[in-house]
Amino acid sequence: MNRVATSPALPLPPAAGGWREGDPSGRRSWVALDRPLRLESGSELPGVRLAYETWGRLAPDGANAVLVLHALTGDSHAAGPPGPGHPTAGWWDALIGPGRAFDTDRWFVVAPNVLGGCQGSTGPSSRRPDGTHWGTDFPYLTVRDQVAAEAALADALGIGRWAAVVGGSMGGMRALEWAVSRPDRTGSLLVLATPAAASAEQIAWGSVQISAIRADPGWRGGRYHDAPPGSGPHRGLGQARRIAHVTYRSEAELGARFGREAQSGELPSQGGRYQVESYLDHHAAKLVRRFDAGSYVTLTAAMNGHDVGRGRGGVAQALHRAGMPALVAGIESDRLYPPSQQAELAALLPGADRLRIIASPYGHDGFLIETGQVGRLVEELLPAS
Repeated sequence: MNRVATSPALPLPPAAGGWREGDPSGRRSWVALDRPLRLESGSELPGVRLAYETWGRLAPDGANAVLVLHALTGDSHAAGPPGPGHPTAGWWDALIGPGRAFDTDRWFVVAPNVLGGCQGSTGPSSRRPDGTHWGTDFPYLTVRDQVAAEAALADALGIGRWAAVVGGSMGGMRALEWAVSRPDRTGSLLVLATPAAASAEQIAWGSVQISAIRADPGWRGGRYHDAPPGSGPHRGLGQARRIAHVTYRSEAELGARFGREAQSGELPSQGGRYQVESYLDHHAAKLVRRFDAGSYVTLTAAMNGHDVGRGRGGVAQALHRAGMPALVAGIESDRLYPPSQQAELAALLPGADRLRIIASPYGHDGFLIETGQVGRLVEELLPAS
């Protein structure tokens, strides 16, 4: 058995976290594709549904639509409180709403849950047409496949061209792909803390997280979705989250926040934890209740494969296609996707004049935390009329 420890006040986590059929829908809506999605690999994925949320009202001509794209463990709930169907508050709640940077009195904001995810969109925990869970039979996805699904969503919503496509981290990868593959449908672009192509080090970080999940006996070869509560690959997913979270924050922030202090009531010399270990344990425990390990593997593999220049003559030639107005921002303390990678984007995107730097001690997570600075970038991209 691979059961995880749990507080007496908390039930055992389900074998697969994330939204499941029968759960409250919350603010989600869905679009079902009317035909199988043709993937970059040449295979087809049938029965695709994308969950999404919207704020504001679409103009009759569709010209006020903005696409906001989430990062690895995010979802469509970009704004709003937690509640039934939404385990966490909106990840950019401070930016979306009347009078905010994405002013919903003016803009129609759309945030989809990525293809391969686990918060309502088709992914490894979904049931395929025969009623069984996809599990490890779910196909390998690329960022291009995910954008193809989002283009089908735009079609279904009657949006021929986005006024702006915005994303950070994994969302920034998809935003770049929109700009390169569909420049005629991308009116302007804001990418935050993302590269043109995943580097060897970034692939390495992703690969050790995937390995941690697959090494968990609860992984069961990826066929754990019908396993009893508490017996899924929670240890592996939790370990992947710990590894990732270290890369999301900066050394200086962790040092200033925790130092070498022991967790209250625990002595490391007697098997207890340091405060920083308790912090990582906390984030691991939260994720296993709201996220599916199969989706984590699928999305991380897609991020490892990210390369806008693949099959397009290289990065420079690919980015030359994206001539729309563009802003590129890096976070000064980001050690996962360092500003040097955004400097490359700013130099190669025809519509980007210079690199913007977000001042933050929080590392990669700064694009989620520094909403004041991000909001000013949004307002620069989408100035008030």
